[in-house]
Amino acid sequence: MKTIDYIPTSKIERATKLVQTGAKVGVNYLKYYGEKMVNSDLTRDKLNEDNAEDIYDGLKSLKGSALKVAQMLSMDKSFLPQAYVEKFSLSQFSVPPLSAPLVLKTFKNNFGKTPYEIFDEFNSTSVNAASIGQVHLAIKDNKRLAVKIQYPGVANSISSDLALVKPIAIRMFNLQGKDSDKYFKEVEDKLIEETNYLLELKQSQEVVDACKKIENLVFPNYYPEFSSEKIITMDWMSGIHLSEFTNKNTNQPIGNKLGQALWDFYMYQIHVLRKVHADPHPGNFLVNQNNQLVALDFGCMKQIPTEFYVPYFELINKEVIDNKNLFREKLFELEILRTDDSKEEIAYFTQMFYDLLSLFTKPFQTETFDFSDEVFFDNIAQLGERFSKDTNLKKMNGNRGSKHFIYMNRTFFGLYNLMFDLKATIVVNEYQKYQD
Repeated sequence: MKTIDYIPTSKIERATKLVQTGAKVGVNYLKYYGEKMVNSDLTRDKLNEDNAEDIYDGLKSLKGSALKVAQMLSMDKSFLPQAYVEKFSLSQFSVPPLSAPLVLKTFKNNFGKTPYEIFDEFNSTSVNAASIGQVHLAIKDNKRLAVKIQYPGVANSISSDLALVKPIAIRMFNLQGKDSDKYFKEVEDKLIEETNYLLELKQSQEVVDACKKIENLVFPNYYPEFSSEKIITMDWMSGIHLSEFTNKNTNQPIGNKLGQALWDFYMYQIHVLRKVHADPHPGNFLVNQNNQLVALDFGCMKQIPTEFYVPYFELINKEVIDNKNLFREKLFELEILRTDDSKEEIAYFTQMFYDLLSLFTKPFQTETFDFSDEVFFDNIAQLGERFSKDTNLKKMNGNRGSKHFIYMNRTFFGLYNLMFDLKATIVVNEYQKYQD
């Protein structure tokens, strides 16, 4: 794969790149509508493919938060055209890496030494490149290590990148008024945290200590002496990406075992630690030769405050969902309904979230749940399509829900998709056996 010798870091350079990408998308639309006039049966498939290609090509050269947004979008399989999901999912583990000179410069800036002076062996060719950093193989005292290096300028460009995509997001999600700022601030704060590798080191060690008792789940050890704000070093973990495993797995008992480990991992974090790994995409999980799940990358951790946790999980209770007064009360607590809403808005959003939650909470309504249930996921897709086409939604204030929904919903979307890929049948409350 071709390496990158330079990453645009200034606001002007990055804005110019995004404008150029937008221009390409505009040309694609003009081409599509021109062909549509000649062929009325033409679908949007080719348009989606061309747009996905151009957007991804533009973002991968920028890296950082711009590419991270693409990665987040790739997890929403039910709401994005397949062309976008396929292309944006490459951002998880398949983007052009930094060149060797840039890698050496990063080490010199952080340690005052080259990696060859620190490790016994160091491979200057990246083995894995994603949105914020890339991974190299090193050896120290006969131990194989994974060394993750952050791309230059990523931390400094977060605010400006988000400012550039904000107008698009406002239109996409029908956000209105100054209240939308709290959602962007939540994303910005999380992305800033992800660029602090010393924080990631601390969070990683805490998660490993708390969750290593979960069966069929393993973690790398982390090495503070070889880590800094821009470089983090951990054990090299052998295995294949979870997506590769699910594509070829024919042994469903193994799929169930891995799914149970994944589910227990997330439920334990959410319900016991009240802090969760909010980046559940396939690139953050491996399956080793012992058919154990390997969990990686704890840069994005979401703290779940009690005032959000309590009403959020009360809504998994079918008795609460079906009790009109209780249900409405919880919607107000979670800022889904607002005191300044009209009667029309209250009625509309109450029904909307009743439909959503009645469906999304199904895995919690029984002792076991089969995530191979295609009907369940088809219903999710149909619901997403229904709301995307609902003209009434565009007429109303789209600012709905606490800021904490952003990463909690991202967590559950990602988790559900991984569980579906594994086709796992799991025991819902199995995680409770790990509670002290």
